[in-house]
Amino acid sequence: MAGQGCYTAVTSLIRGAYLMTQTSVLVVDDETQIRAVVRLYLENEGFGVDEAANGREALHKLGEKSYDLLVLDLMMPEMDGWQVCREVRRSSNIPIIMLTARGEEFDRILGFELGTDDYLVKPFSTRELVARVKALLKRTGKPAHSAENLSFPGLSVDRAARVVKVDGEEIALTPKEFDLLHFLAKNPGRVFSREQLMETVWGYDFYGDLRTVDTHIKKIREKIKGERNFIVTVWGVGYKFDAGAK
Repeated sequence: MAGQGCYTAVTSLIRGAYLMTQTSVLVVDDETQIRAVVRLYLENEGFGVDEAANGREALHKLGEKSYDLLVLDLMMPEMDGWQVCREVRRSSNIPIIMLTARGEEFDRILGFELGTDDYLVKPFSTRELVARVKALLKRTGKPAHSAENLSFPGLSVDRAARVVKVDGEEIALTPKEFDLLHFLAKNPGRVFSREQLMETVWGYDFYGDLRTVDTHIKKIREKIKGERNFIVTVWGVGYKFDAGAK
C-alpha cells in the first residue's frame, strides 16, 4: 500500500510538471460543436486547451491565464473577433488564428491590419488547423539556445527574446511582424519578392493574398520609423532591408 501511495504521488508530480510546460491554446467560438472538435484534435496532439463561447469570456480568460496561442472566431454575439483582436493587441503579442465564414478580401486585410497572424475560412479541415497551429507556434516560439541578435545603427532585433528596439526603446510587434522584420534584417541588401516572403515567413501551408505582405510591411514601417527607413521597396520586385536607407 505504501508503495502504491508513493507511485501515485510520483505520477501526480510528473503530470503536474507536464501541465506546467504544456503549450496552451484558447479556442473561442460560439458554436459548441466546433469548439469540441478543435479541442479534441489539439488535445490529441498534446496541447492544453481552454474554451470560450464569446468574446467577453475570452478576454476574461486571457486576463486570468497566459496562453501560447489564440484560435478566434470572427462572427460571435456580444463581441466579435475583430473587437477581441483589437483589445488583445493593446497589451499582448499572442499569436492569433482567425476562424471565419467570411472569406472576402476586405475581411482578411482588416484582420491582418488588426494583428491577426493567420486566417482560416469555414468550413475548414481540422487537420489543417492543427498544422497551422504547429507552424505558427514553431515560427513564434522562443528558441532555447538561439543567440541570433541583429544590431544596426538605431535598430536591434533579438531573436531569442523576440524583442525589437529602435533607438533603445522597445517596440511592440505582432509575431508575424517580428518574423518578417527578422528575416529581412538577417539578409540585408537582398531583395525578396512577395511570393518569396510569403513562402518563407508564412510557410508553405499558408494560402493568402500577396497583399498581406504589403500590409505587414506597412505596419512594421509605422512602428520602427525613425531617422532611417530600414525596409526599402524595390519597385516591380519586392522589398529589401537597408540599415542606411533614409
